[in-house]
Amino acid sequence: MTDTRLKGRIAVITGASSGLGRATAIRFADSGARIVCADIQDSDVIKEITSKHGEDSATFIKCDVSNEQEIEKLMQEAAKWGGRIDILATYAGIAVETKYDLSKRCHEMPTEDFDRTMTVNCRGVWLSCKYALKQMLEQEPREPNARGERTRGRIVNAASMLGLVGLAGGPCYVPAKHAVVGMTKQMAIDYAEDRIHVNCLCPGFVKSPMIKSFLKDDESEAGLASTHPWNSLGRPEDVADAALFLASDDAAWVSGHAMVIDGAYICR
Repeated sequence: MTDTRLKGRIAVITGASSGLGRATAIRFADSGARIVCADIQDSDVIKEITSKHGEDSATFIKCDVSNEQEIEKLMQEAAKWGGRIDILATYAGIAVETKYDLSKRCHEMPTEDFDRTMTVNCRGVWLSCKYALKQMLEQEPREPNARGERTRGRIVNAASMLGLVGLAGGPCYVPAKHAVVGMTKQMAIDYAEDRIHVNCLCPGFVKSPMIKSFLKDDESEAGLASTHPWNSLGRPEDVADAALFLASDDAAWVSGHAMVIDGAYICR
């Protein structure tokens, strides 16, 4: 049975060229959305989507989320291409700790690493939301959902389970992801009357390029998997499925939620 939950929606996805963003772009397209893939570098994700759904099903716009002007231009070009922005999913992010193998604590971490992390993982998300929200507020609401409400848009931010708990050796990434959870909750309150949903995803360790340095061999992968009671790493598709729920009318009364997808990691 064909999934049409996002039929006709225009979705902007930052960090769409690889990992979780790529999986979400594909999942949204399979559900009927037209996709604006934004990243600092292109990939085959556009070809994969358009070969399956047609040339007008996706477009690529280069964007560095550490640059405010590029984010503003991204949202303007996305709205021009699609006529509106219905969904924003913010996956662009970095984890500087991976180059140290979680060996550094706060007093040992270069300040520029902290600044870079906050610029991309926190400020970049905030600015992406800012300019997407401006567009959403200007456009007419969509047709009524299952609750009879006409929504203007949905934002799905990529936080992390480490936005809810701590981790030894994560002095930059953990604070940035806690900030994403906090801004998600605040924006959910601020834009509720405008019928704009704002939620975030909190994945556990997902087998993706971001944690590649931790997966040197089968033994290291098994060790990281064992930190989750489910005894496995997540897949990008696991996160994409959760994002699809939050981006659809299935989540008609869900806003301000930090959805955990972590194989029960933080329960431990």
